[in-house]
Amino acid sequence: MPADERRAQLIESALDLAERGGVGAVTVRAVAENAGVSLGVVHYCFESKEALVVAMGETLIRQLSETLHVAFDLPHDGPDPQGIRGLRQLLYAGLNAMWPMIEATANRQILTYEITTYSLRQRASDSEPGGRIAAEQYRIMDVEACRFLSDCAERTGTTWTEPIEDIARMALAMIDGLVLRWLVDRNGEFIVAELDDMAGIIASRATEKS
Repeated sequence: MPADERRAQLIESALDLAERGGVGAVTVRAVAENAGVSLGVVHYCFESKEALVVAMGETLIRQLSETLHVAFDLPHDGPDPQGIRGLRQLLYAGLNAMWPMIEATANRQILTYEITTYSLRQRASDSEPGGRIAAEQYRIMDVEACRFLSDCAERTGTTWTEPIEDIARMALAMIDGLVLRWLVDRNGEFIVAELDDMAGIIASRATEKS
């Protein structure tokens, strides 16, 4: 098997273990057994457990970026709604498209939070590779959120009254809190209303172009 394919296989094996037992369940021996390869194969691809966890984090970041991109890529299937009301509708459409993807990957969402915490602890101990994971995760999320917010404003004839980077940061913080709360209680009854409220809060940071 080519080296890049083998690395991808081992990363998915590690992610599978971590989804079921947390990052603590990821050991070189466990990954080898789960992937059906020898210890030497894992050591050849990853020099340490930290290197493997960093690769896991990078994979989660890429998957998160793809999820957000798909959810926020709203179709152009007719005239766009206009004004602040139209902006709120588009924002809600994107948030609503994102949520089923989150519910379908609950264990991976938990793992994403755990990897973020792991990265923050690594940064506190001055471990450079592991410490960069969280920063890169939120940088990618910021990029996707800014792209979505810019597209929504352009399509509805509105403009943001605050720097778009600040609005993206606020929106992502709200999403983080909503996802974490749902992971705790798994109560989906209020999600529709909460996403609508979130769209209204974000839309309040915009005005119609004159």
